[in-house]
Amino acid sequence: MRHWGAVLATALLATPLAAIAQPISGLYVGAGLGADIPQNTRVTPGAPSIGGAGHLRLDQDVGVDGIGAVGYGLGNGVRFEIEGDFQRNGIDQLGRLPFPASNKGTTRTYGLMANALYDMDIGVPWLFPYIGIGGGYQWTHLDGFNAVEAGGPFSVSSDDTRGNPAAQIIVGASMPIRGVPGLSLTADYRFMKIWGGEKFNTTEIPVGGGAPVNTSLKLGNQYDNIFLFGVRYAFNAPPPPAAPIPAAQPAPAPAPARSYLVFFDWDKATLTDRARSIIKEAADNSTHVQYTRIEVNGYTDTSGTPQYNQGLSVRRAQAVEGELVRDGVPQNSIGIQGFGETHLLVATGPGVREPQNRRVEIIIR
Repeated sequence: MRHWGAVLATALLATPLAAIAQPISGLYVGAGLGADIPQNTRVTPGAPSIGGAGHLRLDQDVGVDGIGAVGYGLGNGVRFEIEGDFQRNGIDQLGRLPFPASNKGTTRTYGLMANALYDMDIGVPWLFPYIGIGGGYQWTHLDGFNAVEAGGPFSVSSDDTRGNPAAQIIVGASMPIRGVPGLSLTADYRFMKIWGGEKFNTTEIPVGGGAPVNTSLKLGNQYDNIFLFGVRYAFNAPPPPAAPIPAAQPAPAPAPARSYLVFFDWDKATLTDRARSIIKEAADNSTHVQYTRIEVNGYTDTSGTPQYNQGLSVRRAQAVEGELVRDGVPQNSIGIQGFGETHLLVATGPGVREPQNRRVEIIIR
């Protein structure tokens, strides 16, 4: 588990901060259902007469797994959750190779896990991978278990429950449902380890007669490969982006527009072709009206830190100022300011990439 934690920590540190794009802010719930593929488990008998001396092997069938979780997202891609889970597998064989015993019964495993996860943005709007680790406690119940070796030397049965600490790693992806903010489909793989040492009370019935003997079976480490499909709902998801507001157009002469909006791509201060045409229009119209100064005010959305956004808003204003000068506006008539993530055009919460808040406003006064 220490190795898993080191791998996950390296992945988190190597992921660019700009890759956080679908952060969950606040409370969310999730549920999933899928298949559990357990690996073979070593079993140590409590009495040498069970299967002879040495260890036995427990084989289980592919079973069903279900989970339910409630969690909280920090808004930056990191989230924490408490998960309850349940697994049910049929018992296939208990014994030595080749298996000489006939068996029946099931194993039922259930418990609580505390998980830490990290959502990533890979630039695909409908797919957001995530990774995580978890730790907790799992109980295993031998339900109606009975193993009988043909011709001896043992016949054992058990209906007992024991628990031990557990850990897991998680790799998955969420797929947002378009038109339903906060709702996503999920698919993930989990590798769970339950530490061994659980001793299950068993009853041995000597083959060939004799009184039943109370003994035990001790399970070694249990390993499960779990594949889940589910849904997740975040309660504080922002609404869908508002329809883009077209840039202000100049009014018919002789009263040209005195305010223009220039929009920018996320985390950029470079001008698009559309932005240059709007700036050219503002520069041309400034020659048709009387003005005392031209204000160039820069803004950002709420993704990123306030300090970074303040500097980005100034760089955007400087880019527009430079284009105005190239279009013939005297530089001494232009004043620039950066307002960072304040004065939002579209009100949002923190950490939201709202295109209409990434702008520069040109005001002719």
